[in-house]
Amino acid sequence: MPTTATSGKHLVLVHGLCHGAWSWYKVMTHLRSTGHRVSAVDLGGSGVHPSRLEEIATFADYIRPLLQFLQSLSTDERVVLVGHSFGGLAISMAMEKFPHIVSVGVFVTAYMPNCNNPPIVQMTQYFKNLTPEMYMDCRFTFRNGLPASTELGASYLGTMMYRNCQPEDLALANTLIRPSWFFLEDMSKDSLLTKDKYGSISRVYVVCEGDDVMDEKFQRFIIEDSPPNEVKSFPGAGHMIMLSKSKDISLYLQEIATRYP
Repeated sequence: MPTTATSGKHLVLVHGLCHGAWSWYKVMTHLRSTGHRVSAVDLGGSGVHPSRLEEIATFADYIRPLLQFLQSLSTDERVVLVGHSFGGLAISMAMEKFPHIVSVGVFVTAYMPNCNNPPIVQMTQYFKNLTPEMYMDCRFTFRNGLPASTELGASYLGTMMYRNCQPEDLALANTLIRPSWFFLEDMSKDSLLTKDKYGSISRVYVVCEGDDVMDEKFQRFIIEDSPPNEVKSFPGAGHMIMLSKSKDISLYLQEIATRYP
């Protein structure tokens, strides 16, 4: 939920696959302490959102809480949308829907689609780079030979995703992680994003070095496939930069909020 602070910009933080608003707790604390208004949203069936996985049929269902939140804001408000990992797809659709209130989109080791190809192009490239060993103890369901949903395993979380984080952050994740859909069918549709809306908004990409989930080579592919206005790299961040380098990413988000009014 937003703070009552009246100074600073409004930053809206969106989590990655299987996570929730809780994953931003350190960044929210840092940003609020400097007077910024900060909100973190649980997407459908994620975090403490009441819907179960089987009740989230489409990507529209998944991102509805984010769109409803943005719809609730005053018409003269401007937000910095921040999406982590799979959350890059969520903020992309939100930018398309609400281009008049988004001042900049920040993609943190995230998918960042372009206006020419459906998002599944980037997603397919990601899956091509995976080897069976990288899945570890994650559990998947499949449709038509393609992954439909995933539930992240404890070994995967500790070895791949939270390797750069404190033990208590991993313990929190093991308590709150929930299964999620990939929504590949929805992501294969053309004309989801347009140059007049999504394409008109400034975009910043945050490269997380040492990321074992979305490795730097793939992040650089995303940047080349959909060039942003700005790129910033964080050495040794790993995948969960909001936990491993919470102060560093918070300071950068403050800078972005200032430079993209």
